[in-house]
Amino acid sequence: MSDTDFSGTEGAARSQLHSIVQRIERLEEEKKALADDIRDVYAEAKANGFDTKALRSVIRLRKQDQAERQEQEAILATYMVALGMVTEE
Repeated sequence: MSDTDFSGTEGAARSQLHSIVQRIERLEEEKKALADDIRDVYAEAKANGFDTKALRSVIRLRKQDQAERQEQEAILATYMVALGMVTEE
């Protein structure tokens, strides 16, 4: 019997499937609401004169652990020097 075969335990399987679908739909709605809230906060920041691109970068960097962030910064610095965008210190 496959996972999608509803014969035999049809009622229980349908009920479980229905429950799973409802939970996913509810979570998708919550995710959209959170995304809307985040967009509103960025709009507020912009209205108060903050640079939203810089804020997004700060948020992304804060998600990284210190070692990962330092490694990325070192690679970026190396590339910028190689491209002549900055001089070595």
